[in-house]
Amino acid sequence: MKQALSKSLLSVAIAGLLLTGGTSLVASSAVAQEETKASERPTRRTPALRSKVYDQLSRAQAEADAGNLAEAIGILDVVKDKSDSMNSYELAMMYNFYGFIYYNEEQYDKALENFAQVVEQQPIPESFELSTLFSLAQLNLMQGNYATSIEYLERWEALNTGKIPPKNLVIKAQAYYQNKQYEEASEFITQAIKGHEEDGMIPDEGWLILQRAIYYELKQPEKVKDVLVKMVKLFNEPKYWIQLAGMYGELGEEKKQLAIMEAAYQQGYVTSGGDIFNLAQLYYYHKAPYKGARLMEQAMNDGVLEKNLRNLKFLGQTWTLAKENDKAVPVMAQAAELSDDGELDAQLAQIYLNMENWDNAIKSADSALNKGELRNPGIPYLIKGMALYNKKQYAAALDTLAEAEKFNSSKGMAQQWSKFVASEKASSEQLQAELGS
Repeated sequence: MKQALSKSLLSVAIAGLLLTGGTSLVASSAVAQEETKASERPTRRTPALRSKVYDQLSRAQAEADAGNLAEAIGILDVVKDKSDSMNSYELAMMYNFYGFIYYNEEQYDKALENFAQVVEQQPIPESFELSTLFSLAQLNLMQGNYATSIEYLERWEALNTGKIPPKNLVIKAQAYYQNKQYEEASEFITQAIKGHEEDGMIPDEGWLILQRAIYYELKQPEKVKDVLVKMVKLFNEPKYWIQLAGMYGELGEEKKQLAIMEAAYQQGYVTSGGDIFNLAQLYYYHKAPYKGARLMEQAMNDGVLEKNLRNLKFLGQTWTLAKENDKAVPVMAQAAELSDDGELDAQLAQIYLNMENWDNAIKSADSALNKGELRNPGIPYLIKGMALYNKKQYAAALDTLAEAEKFNSSKGMAQQWSKFVASEKASSEQLQAELGS
């Protein structure tokens, strides 16, 4: 903002100087437009800027441009000593030059103090007053003086004729937003964007960012979503696609969230580890685990996702849901090695049991029990008992199932299996006895 404001102040300092002795009037297009508006009402009669004052101000400007701040201020101080003999326009120009020099030196408090004095000198040309009021609004916003910024904008509006430009409305919205007056901020940013669009113009990206932030503070997620839809269409930035997907998720529209994320992925916009993990989760919860697992696996192989406990655990669970046990087992085994509790070992034992890999099912169940901190400690006993039964180790299976019966989470199933195993044990013993006789 400093560079743009600096140019504005420089044009104010030079433009519109009605000098005696035939010096020409230099005006920017913006100033010319403001003077055209002012001509539509009675002309404000202002005194002339005399050559002797202008010459001193020009000397100060030259020193400032050369980087000689002390010399520039010294010249202005000499002028100020004669302020009793100066008219309102000359005083305003003097304060303007003070403000301009302090601004370029980034002494903003002093710049504000002097620019404020400019508009207190009356009468001065309306174009000069309008430009200074607008600069004061900008500077006060930059310095965090939000209420003061709004006051200067309202003074500008009272003096201006015709339509209020969108940039004024945006500054007012920014000031209200920073002052946590979100309802007022919403009103003015909406006016600015609507007016710009009605004129056939595309709103500035920063305006939409501000509007989105205001709606977010107002806890209006539907409106935040609508702004993001517009930003995706207008600017097609990866971050806006990701944010839009997030808003659909916040609104409970998970299918649209997945559709937006998948569209973003197809365009190459889903690149960070966090976004890839989120997309994999969406695939998982929308019953497309194979896609999620492939996405996670590729990201890990590429080094985008770390092979840590969280990621390995989720990848293993995703392969399991996709019924790809051969792929799930090595991943779950890696995750289980990193885990301090026995939960993953218990899950791995279940996978081995489903694969009829009895020895590894028993080994993983034992590991789960040794680590402990299990949500359902009876389950590993149940899995181990079933594996032992399938190895025809009936006595050991019954002992293990008896342990499973001690826990509510596995008691019912363990009792059923115990009856079945006892029956099988009896049948086996009877058969062996008959063969022995």
